[in-house]
Amino acid sequence: PMRAVPELTTKGNIMTHAKLLAALLTTLALGACISLPQGPAGPAGATGSTGSTGATGYTGATGYTGATGATGGTGATGYTGATGATGGTGATGYTGATGDTGATGNTGAKGSTGARGTSGDTTIIVPAR
Repeated sequence: PMRAVPELTTKGNIMTHAKLLAALLTTLALGACISLPQGPAGPAGATGSTGSTGATGYTGATGYTGATGATGGTGATGYTGATGATGGTGATGYTGATGDTGATGNTGAKGSTGARGTSGDTTIIVPAR
């Protein structure tokens, strides 16, 4: 059964408890100075009443939204490509074939002897051939 808790704030109760506390402290102080053999165990005390169930705690507040992350750094510039190798020298061309010698020409016809001139004052001019 539930017992009523005595009121501890009245002047009479405070004095009574103070006297009991002083007697208890004195007994403990003197008991530490005197050593006596242990007496027989006393009877077991009655089991105390079960306490009331505590109230349910409040639900915690919702946390704040986290801050936005920082922008990532700019990537590095790519590597410049190496210069290509110089091409090889082309092969030397072949010398052309020697041409054939031309055919020998035919000998010209023999000219005929001119006519005999006449004597006199007349000059005849014969053109060269």
